[in-house]
Amino acid sequence: MSAEAQTAEGVLEYLIKAIVESPDDVHIETSGEERCTFSVTVADGDMGRVIGKRGRVANAIRTIVRAAAIHDETEIDVDFVD
Repeated sequence: MSAEAQTAEGVLEYLIKAIVESPDDVHIETSGEERCTFSVTVADGDMGRVIGKRGRVANAIRTIVRAAAIHDETEIDVDFVD
């Protein structure tokens, strides 16, 4: 976990693993200097669950994780890698 956004990364991991059918296949990569970016990779069949209809689930995840990042005093982006 990134020391800069530990809370946000923990919340992101918890949410993604709760949604997918294969929680062991969830991988989160952290990158970025000034703005932290989380790149989320899930199993092939789980990407639809994470994105949701019209991207609603993905947008909700981004909103919750950005709110958690306030505790870390940092700004974050969440990308879902296919």
